[in-house]
Amino acid sequence: MFQRTVCSNPSSSWRQTLWVIWFAEFASIVGFSSVLPILPFYVQELGVTSPDAVKFWSGMIFSAHAVTMAVMAPIWGSLADRYGRKPMVERAMFGGALVIGLMTLARSAPQLALLRAFQGMLTGTVAAANTLVASTAPRERVGYAMGLLQMAIYLGSSIGPLLGGFIADRWGFHATFLTTSGLLLTGGLMVAFRVHEDFSPPPRSGKSAGIALWDNLRIVFSSLPLVSVLSVRFTMRLAARALSPMMPLVVQSLAPAGAAATLSGLVQGVNSAAGASGAVLLGRLSDRWGERRVLLLCALGSAALHIPQYFVRDISALTLLQAGSGFVMGGTITALSATLATLAPAGRQGTVYGVESTVVSAANAVGPMLSTALALIGGLRLPFLGAAALFALAGLLAARLLTPPPPPAPHPRPL
Repeated sequence: MFQRTVCSNPSSSWRQTLWVIWFAEFASIVGFSSVLPILPFYVQELGVTSPDAVKFWSGMIFSAHAVTMAVMAPIWGSLADRYGRKPMVERAMFGGALVIGLMTLARSAPQLALLRAFQGMLTGTVAAANTLVASTAPRERVGYAMGLLQMAIYLGSSIGPLLGGFIADRWGFHATFLTTSGLLLTGGLMVAFRVHEDFSPPPRSGKSAGIALWDNLRIVFSSLPLVSVLSVRFTMRLAARALSPMMPLVVQSLAPAGAAATLSGLVQGVNSAAGASGAVLLGRLSDRWGERRVLLLCALGSAALHIPQYFVRDISALTLLQAGSGFVMGGTITALSATLATLAPAGRQGTVYGVESTVVSAANAVGPMLSTALALIGGLRLPFLGAAALFALAGLLAARLLTPPPPPAPHPRPL
């Protein structure tokens, strides 16, 4: 049997772990998101000049990371359940620091894509941090803890693109990669020296690691509620990632000369800042209305907000619409994360969040390919309509697959 991590002083130890992970994950996400807006521009600096080739390699470097992360995430998650969650957070942060630092040495688009593939194999800080927090927080405080962690991710995502675009426009792309490497190194050191995990490993069962992984995956996929939540998670992520490779190029088409990287970071930063607000406000609303209703409303709201972005011709209007999109997405992800934390079997949080990371990574891999195909067929703006259709489909899935909780039993009237 697997055992839940037990803290020697639950009233304080889990809180310290939560806040250290909060700051470490914030630093890491600032670093990761600093790089994302500049990748299509870095492809151009590496010698890719044809517009269609830029679109192709932009999609490839986003997808390469996602494919390898999808393969490795359940493996890392199962190892976390067997050997501890803290080492997995350290692996993700230190591995990311090394690989992203090496991106400064890339001399061609294929080399950059290969390094992005190695990044996906070694990283996965969100899944690792989610697992550690979910396994150490008291069961009655898991929603609170996951909400705070989600806020750190959104805040980091709001600052990172602004920082990355600013650094790239003034000191070059290499400076942005080195900044990200330093931030990930800092986060890893914070976890190494400030987090204490009282992990009780499961008793030896005589099973190999591969058989244990299969057993864990079978338990996860035999749960209809977990599969339903993961299906909605995949569709929502696919819709969001269908815009990632083309968004910087759309901004470039609207921006004044020499300001594309900064404005691309601004648009993505505003989107993430609004997401942090949505994570808090809509997350609280889901406690009153229920996660299913909030997911449905947010999915339909996302679809409605992405349709006008196909027609927008002004950077200010695009930024405003991206803020609205980020707000509703923040509520969506918080509700989904809290639901997974509640449904995860005790002692198998690593496997659940590893599978979630695989689902997200699969969407991350398919999304850029879909975006590239749509852009080649109908221009840079067509992915906005594709994303709107996917968000509408996610709303339909939420309405059909997620069963509303049963109403509370009525209290007997006193005689």
